[in-house]
Amino acid sequence: MLHRHRELCGRAVDPLEIAAGLEAHGITDRTARRFRHRDVFSLAEELYARTPRGDAPAAERTQAPAGPSPLLGLGFALLPGALAFGAASAAPAWAGPVAAVLTVAALVWPGRAGGGRFPLGAHLLAAAVAGWAAHRYGTSLTLALALAVAPAHLAAASFAARARTWLAGSRALEDFADRVRPLLLVTVAVFAAAAAGAAALAGAPLTAAVPLALLLFLTRLLLRHGAHRGPVAAALALALVPVPAAASAAAAGLLVHAVLALSRASAHARPRPPTRKEKQKMTGQPTNQGATR
Repeated sequence: MLHRHRELCGRAVDPLEIAAGLEAHGITDRTARRFRHRDVFSLAEELYARTPRGDAPAAERTQAPAGPSPLLGLGFALLPGALAFGAASAAPAWAGPVAAVLTVAALVWPGRAGGGRFPLGAHLLAAAVAGWAAHRYGTSLTLALALAVAPAHLAAASFAARARTWLAGSRALEDFADRVRPLLLVTVAVFAAAAAGAAALAGAPLTAAVPLALLLFLTRLLLRHGAHRGPVAAALALALVPVPAAASAAAAGLLVHAVLALSRASAHARPRPPTRKEKQKMTGQPTNQGATR
């Protein structure tokens, strides 16, 4: 087991990161019992203890740098609503598209996005969904979505913090999943109530605004926690179907996927910054091993 996952264990900064990585590779508590461990966390602790750490440079074993401060993040979350309302008060022809672009940029912009790559396809689909909704329901709907950005930011940050705290104190993957699923459903319900309030304030129809807001919010959560983009893209594409129930069906389907994906420990592990060799590989630069004197 140590030889098979030597790269993961060598770069991990704590046993928790190894546990999340093992789960992402399909290692379950049942597999851990074959190695005489009660669960994946116990197996990860032994792998972490047995992994030599004197060879890798210290700079390659540091944790990811801290993100922006919570106050700065909230300020960015409040910005779309303010700008969208300013554009709407001026009543230009481009007010609706501007509100749609601002909303998608703020609601969907991920911090992790499954390995750090920019999910351009998901963003384009989300922009198409918001633009199509603005075309069908008018500027009031995009204003409602822009107002929902701030509660979406707060709800997503609270969910991530609580899940991360529970993961640190969990001793079995099943126990962690059983605690995170209700937390996710409560988070979605709280945001749905906030989205309904934003729709009422903007004068947008609730039946159109709330499902679209939920769809974009779940897209944000899934991209932020590194989930696969296939189901996200499929749900966004479904919302483009010119049927009134399409957005509701897309949001419901994405919620089912989110319950499954976000209850995994690997979805809440802190992303590891790429090493020097990985950066050189991504940029096409030669590594030290391949360089000539």
